[in-house]
Amino acid sequence: MLRYHPEPDALAYTFGGREPALSVKPGEAIELYTEDCFGGRVRTVDDLPSQVCEFPYLNPVTGPIHVEGAEPGDTLAVHFVSITPARDWAVSSTFPHFGALTGTHTTATLHPPLDELVWRYDVDADAGIVRYHARRGDFRMELPLDPMHGTAGVAPAAFESRMTIVPDTHGGNMDTPELRAGVTAYFGVNVPGALFALGDGHCRQGDGEVCGTGVEAAMNTVLILDLIKGVATPTPRFESDDALMSAGSARPLEDAYRMSQHDLVTWTTALTGLDVLDAYQLISQAGEAPVGNVCDPNYTMLAKVAKRYLGAPSAYGGIHARLRAAAAA
Repeated sequence: MLRYHPEPDALAYTFGGREPALSVKPGEAIELYTEDCFGGRVRTVDDLPSQVCEFPYLNPVTGPIHVEGAEPGDTLAVHFVSITPARDWAVSSTFPHFGALTGTHTTATLHPPLDELVWRYDVDADAGIVRYHARRGDFRMELPLDPMHGTAGVAPAAFESRMTIVPDTHGGNMDTPELRAGVTAYFGVNVPGALFALGDGHCRQGDGEVCGTGVEAAMNTVLILDLIKGVATPTPRFESDDALMSAGSARPLEDAYRMSQHDLVTWTTALTGLDVLDAYQLISQAGEAPVGNVCDPNYTMLAKVAKRYLGAPSAYGGIHARLRAAAAA
């Protein structure tokens, strides 16, 4: 298995616009170290992001990774074998003008901005918990450890370079808790080599990432990267053992919702042979709509359906099951 642990000056802050850090063959496994969204600079409750971090050097990703043989029109399959916290602590924060419940430069208000505060969490990977400590009181709580990656994707098309904090059809900062170990993510390839990158590990995160941050952590993540030749994917999709999911990223939130639902309905039509309105009716009654983020430059919504309601379809020729077997081996 390949291993890549980038030095701080090798971290990337865009999707696109960078030369690959390494190259892999389809089907190869790789272990990546990813830094947290603050680049490891926020370590205590006294390390305010506005003082120790520098814009735009936020939300670094590891990569990009060139996948041999990937061409526009293909789909990159990324199977998350394991996601493991790299440290025994993690952090979260509030910001004066970032998050779902504060005024921003596009939603101007006259009330004072929120306080900038940092919360430090204890991470006990062996026990499978993270410990929350209130900043303004004695309340403490153990929460289940549920590692995920908020940011994953490929280079956009047409020479475009996108900041890592922006989610879109190439992936990016989608911040969905569904991107956890055991899941296969599908990204449409836009440039030769796909140029996949990964970062923004969270020990856990609630739906919506309401305050603007999860429990931010460095991660050691094992992936298998594979290719589906000649099959395009219009927006990121995820597959678990039990469900299929489509991601939509846009503003306003209703457009992100529509994007995700549209893709899941049309994907269902292709997988089952149902008429599009029959698929629309089925997803309307059997589907779910988990929220990714409601604070980034684009918002992210997922559309999700249990496979059992579709007759256990074989998406992308059954590559998820094959990658699961390879991961187990």
